[in-house]
Amino acid sequence: MLTAFALIIFTVELQLPTLAPVPGMKLGLANIITVYAVYSFSAGETAMVVAVRVLLGSLIAGNMVSLVYSLAGGLLCLAGMLLLRRVIDKKHIWVCSILGAVLHNIGQTAAAIVMMQTKTVIAYLPFLLVSGCIAGALTGMAAQLVVSRLNK
Repeated sequence: MLTAFALIIFTVELQLPTLAPVPGMKLGLANIITVYAVYSFSAGETAMVVAVRVLLGSLIAGNMVSLVYSLAGGLLCLAGMLLLRRVIDKKHIWVCSILGAVLHNIGQTAAAIVMMQTKTVIAYLPFLLVSGCIAGALTGMAAQLVVSRLNK
């Protein structure tokens, strides 16, 4: 069910115009589901949601090359957030989401360096980190609302 929700959000986000000319920069609204899952389910269950979402999202978008970037970013983000949930409580999910977004951008950039065999793509990283912090804060606040509402 969570994967289906994430894919619906991802598909809607695909229809939105690009916000900036920086490759890889987007809102990442489907990560609301990931952050919710990190704080509500086991690591294994959350990893399955992320893996299936990334795979099906690449198929839906019709861009299997993006699978490598999404998987690298998604797995690094997931690993970091699973570690952070031990020290960041449910009242501060948005902090975990920001750090997850930063890790996602680092993972994507590392994948781009490997795939393109050039380090020039690292020039995009500062822009991705700033936009990732903003988007991570927004998705984190949304996930925090979801967690608090569903716990009631």
